Amino acid sequence: MNIRTTTDPITLREVIDPESHPCLYEGDGDNGVEIYFENEETKRLYLDMELEGNKILRGNDSDDYVAEG
Repeated sequence: MNIRTTTDPITLREVIDPESHPCLYEGDGDNGVEIYFENEETKRLYLDMELEGNKILRGNDSDDYVAEG
């Protein structure tokens, strides 16, 4: 599943015309997120961010799945 977000993660403002703004795709092609930015500067700031404690989430979409934790 691919997710498309048009809220710039740096400014938190909506990107009104995504096709004319910078975009970044993070994922493996089948599953990922398409992130749109207001401008190249906010895209660069996003790419330069270093996050600590990244979590990898894995799910199971079967009917009998019960979340643990």
